[in-house]
Amino acid sequence: MSTARTFRKEIGLFDGVMLVAGTMIGSGIFIVSADIARTVGSSGYLLLVWGLSGLLTIVAALSYGELASLFPKAGGQYVFLREAYNPLLAFLYGWTLFLVIQTGTIAAVAVAFAKFSAVFVPDVGEDRIVLHVGSVRISAAQLLAIGVIVVLTMVNISGVRTGKWIQTLLGSTKILALFGLIAAGLWYWKDEVLATNFSQPWQASRTVVQEDGTIGRIPLQGWALIAAIGMAMVGSLFSMDAWNNITFAGDEVLNPRKTLARSMAIGTVLVTCIYLLMNVIYLVHLPLAGEPHTETRNLYMRGIQFATHDRVGIAVADAIAGHTAVLIVAALIVVSTFSCLNGLILAGARVYYRMAADGLFFQHMQQLNGNGVPQPALVLQALWSSLLVLSGTYSDLLDYVVFAVLLFYLFTIAGLFVLRKKFPNAERTYRAPAYPYLPILYLAMVTLICIILLIYKPSYTWPGLIIVALGLPAYYVFRRQQRTFRSA
Repeated sequence: MSTARTFRKEIGLFDGVMLVAGTMIGSGIFIVSADIARTVGSSGYLLLVWGLSGLLTIVAALSYGELASLFPKAGGQYVFLREAYNPLLAFLYGWTLFLVIQTGTIAAVAVAFAKFSAVFVPDVGEDRIVLHVGSVRISAAQLLAIGVIVVLTMVNISGVRTGKWIQTLLGSTKILALFGLIAAGLWYWKDEVLATNFSQPWQASRTVVQEDGTIGRIPLQGWALIAAIGMAMVGSLFSMDAWNNITFAGDEVLNPRKTLARSMAIGTVLVTCIYLLMNVIYLVHLPLAGEPHTETRNLYMRGIQFATHDRVGIAVADAIAGHTAVLIVAALIVVSTFSCLNGLILAGARVYYRMAADGLFFQHMQQLNGNGVPQPALVLQALWSSLLVLSGTYSDLLDYVVFAVLLFYLFTIAGLFVLRKKFPNAERTYRAPAYPYLPILYLAMVTLICIILLIYKPSYTWPGLIIVALGLPAYYVFRRQQRTFRSA
């Protein structure tokens, strides 16, 4: 490896904001509100769930700004955990990021891209099986998903300038398109829908489909309501995730000590506003409550809760302007997922590069190519993501690691307190605002969500912790590799 090969600083403030916002906005905002509506059952609490998720994301981003100003290096959260605690905890984060978090998200977003592309090209749909051998079934959608992963990986191998140019162009395009959609949705609204959804905005209930197909609506009060909000926030928090990916590329950011913090702050506020406004659009065009067994085309009977395949964005577009609007929103989702995918691919490989540079991953992963990007790490990421696409397990794996992701965020925000004591005199060009109150608020709220998941969603907790724990023997294998390499 040539020591002359280094990262190239190409990412400015606007690029950084587009990387943050563009990577956050995938397909979740068009889908997740259906499940939240079933869980909390009222317009007020639907907006509250998204608002609280946005608040937590913004607070986390503001806190991460200080961490990024201390350690503006490739690796981001991995480096923060290493410096605040120890290499083991940092490795467990990086291990889970590679095994599931980043690669599983890449697989899920790539498949979403393929699904919505099938609106325009039916031959790439999930129902088009191109290979069927025994129990193995590979669809055209899976092949398209792998194809887009490969193409964007090759684009990013050509250099960070190309990757960030695509991200900035598509990110700004989809944000402008979303604001256009919001403006169109607010141009007029349906008075009867508005009256239905906001007549009792704080009357919460959990909607369940009984075995006989009937609908049950269970009123929520007290702790049951708090637990429902916590469970509902899992989907909205995951739809807002990836805001920290900009820190993974710290070595490629211009004036990183300031740009990283500003990018995360502006990007998370921008996306939170878009998400809240999108949900307002949903609530003024479709009833929140619905029935699952009505005809697919009966948008008003199905409501937000039971929009076909949970595609609330598509259902609302249909309600606003019919099939033409559906095609426009489907095209927007294709662009959105493509942009999101590019940002995920660009950023993730930098973490594996840093792990390898620390001797805690495959040594080959620390190599940069002639374009100043970690090509081996990008290729490995693409291979593993493609395998997850073929296996079809990415969705389950992402469910499993939700709890672990929240725990790593808890450790990282708590690391702000650790590093204030550990490096009291270190240069901090940016300090977390309202310290220690906002970080404490974040820690308290996310701890509560984790407790709720432990009690009510054990399938979201223990499997994820097992995946993290599998990193323990891997850590010691890589440590032994590091000692062997150094003694050679």
